[in-house]
Amino acid sequence: MRILFATSEVAPLIKTGGLADVSAALPAALHDLQVDVRILLPGYPQVLSALSNLQTVAEFPALPGFPAARLLADTLPNGVPLWVIECPELYKRGGGAYQNEAGVDWPDNAQRFGLLSRITALLGSAASPLNWHPDVVHCNDWQTGLAPVYLHGAAGAAPCVMTVHNLAFQGIFPPKWVADMGLPKECFKLDGVEFYGSLSFMKAGLFYADHITTVSPAYAKEIQTEALGFGLQGLLYQRRDVLTGILNGIDTEEWNPATDPRIVRTYSAYNLNGKSANKRALQRRMQLQLEPETPLFGLVSRFTEQKGLDVVLEIAPQLAALPAQLVLLGSGDEKMQHAASQLARDYPGQIGVQIGFNETLSHMIEAGADIFLMPSRFEPCGLNQLYSQRYGTPPLVHATGGLIDTVVDCNKYTLMRGSASGFVFKQMDAATLLDTVVRAIETYHDIEAWHNLQLNCMRKDSGWRRSAAAYLEIYARVMKQRAGAA
Repeated sequence: MRILFATSEVAPLIKTGGLADVSAALPAALHDLQVDVRILLPGYPQVLSALSNLQTVAEFPALPGFPAARLLADTLPNGVPLWVIECPELYKRGGGAYQNEAGVDWPDNAQRFGLLSRITALLGSAASPLNWHPDVVHCNDWQTGLAPVYLHGAAGAAPCVMTVHNLAFQGIFPPKWVADMGLPKECFKLDGVEFYGSLSFMKAGLFYADHITTVSPAYAKEIQTEALGFGLQGLLYQRRDVLTGILNGIDTEEWNPATDPRIVRTYSAYNLNGKSANKRALQRRMQLQLEPETPLFGLVSRFTEQKGLDVVLEIAPQLAALPAQLVLLGSGDEKMQHAASQLARDYPGQIGVQIGFNETLSHMIEAGADIFLMPSRFEPCGLNQLYSQRYGTPPLVHATGGLIDTVVDCNKYTLMRGSASGFVFKQMDAATLLDTVVRAIETYHDIEAWHNLQLNCMRKDSGWRRSAAAYLEIYARVMKQRAGAA
């Protein structure tokens, strides 16, 4: 089976969120299952500078609305072939994948990711300049959402699967881009790419794809509701027969406490002794008091309301008074960043904050914290709760999306059954979060119960193999449907 996997980011080459991790790990898992998968990625400077063996495999002349581009090929360290779109006019610039150095979206993002979609569709159709032709094109999030439109009606087009990683981000642009990027004018309508008078990349993908997946079963249901459908719930409900939720996995080599080079002492479910050394190292790193018996809560997140950071900041003084310690790593909303930094000054030795992102510190928090906080208001899948479980750091989560699919609330019954794997709260408010924090601390001080909970977490299989097999079933289904239609 040949799969073209189109995405706007791949870890560690370019990363702004979980999409990058999935775009690295899922193709690798498919590759391990003997799938001939190729990743297609824009040629940002960070990507081109990180790859040393790029070879030109195709030239794309200027297309309607797009400058000329080249297709470069290399292979990732995990063995997965990578294709990179080199187009200096659209991708050679400072800042990140989507924004400039000031954090402002590039004004030509429609064209930048329109080109990614256009070349995805070319490689997935008879117009491809390559001898390699995919059986299925797999698109990811709004940045590749126009590919199913370009594929629609194209000669020799492969069927298309569209994965929603976060419906809150939809790629909405002025309608002028429809004509500017050579899209058929008849697609700009309610039953098409039009969204309240604008062009929606996400809606385009959802409407024209042969099958839609999202990153957890619970989230697949939530996005069909007004609360989390972001205006697309009606379309998703209409297409529910071709909508499947498949849980993300994690890279179990990168996130493995038994081999992790970023933590001070490795450990495993067979020997948890090393975890206390990692707690001390984290306390020293974040200038906390070296108190082995005081429960330490960790959080690694964007500082946004979606992630529930406002509620964490609200209860932080009460959490410190329990007593407990708190470590925060992340960035985002400036007011939240300021409030978090002020808490660290107000509660020295109890609350530690680092603004920004640091890969080593994120691993240290997973290994050194006792409990991981993840109170997201909504969370399509989430990865940190899976990392935390693997590191014997029970997560405390809000009952939403992939969090409720992956965390079983700890109580005497789930502990008895051996299914408990964290702490879950349902009401999204400060009082309920604090009550759950207190409940987690009570369990923490029950040595036998806590040890059993840690073992439950660490024995869970959160790898990609099962999820990759589920994607293979989807690929086979759309291939069969396309063959039947022909």
